[in-house]
Amino acid sequence: MRITGGVYCGRTVELPESRLEIRPAMDRMRESVFGVLGDLSGLSFLDLFSGSGIIALEAASRGAWPVTCVERDKAKFPVLLKNVSICERRIECKAMPVELFLRRNHSPFDVVFLDPPFPYAYRLDLLESLASGASLKGNGLVLLHFPHEERLPETIGALALEDERKYGRSTVRFYRNHR
Repeated sequence: MRITGGVYCGRTVELPESRLEIRPAMDRMRESVFGVLGDLSGLSFLDLFSGSGIIALEAASRGAWPVTCVERDKAKFPVLLKNVSICERRIECKAMPVELFLRRNHSPFDVVFLDPPFPYAYRLDLLESLASGASLKGNGLVLLHFPHEERLPETIGALALEDERKYGRSTVRFYRNHR
């Protein structure tokens, strides 16, 4: 996989071999999503279900700082650490379940990207946790990548749907925090 924009554009990253499913975000989807986001300079970025770290690297490449990755699969973690090491600034990586991270975290982020495995059944719970917890800044943005067959509400607590993009059999929703 390659980084599609910013200062690290064209750099390639490894894919982890793992017993758990990994769906590398498609280049076209990543390029489009980050085109919508634009320049991320001065914005903090949280990548949940990080896998290879490609989303965090795309954010850092476009100026986001600080950047944090959360990945529970310890088999993926060494590749994640190797991939994020290409950045001049340190990307913090946490080896823990996303749900636990959201309960324990007290540092809010400007942008949160969620890319759980497609069979994951608790997307709405994660959105509710972000809407009511401490991990998202006021006026912050949550991006959720999920299968297009799944139905999710347009409003979850303080989160309101702002944009939606379809990519093949997947969708990325942009929710704005209005608290």
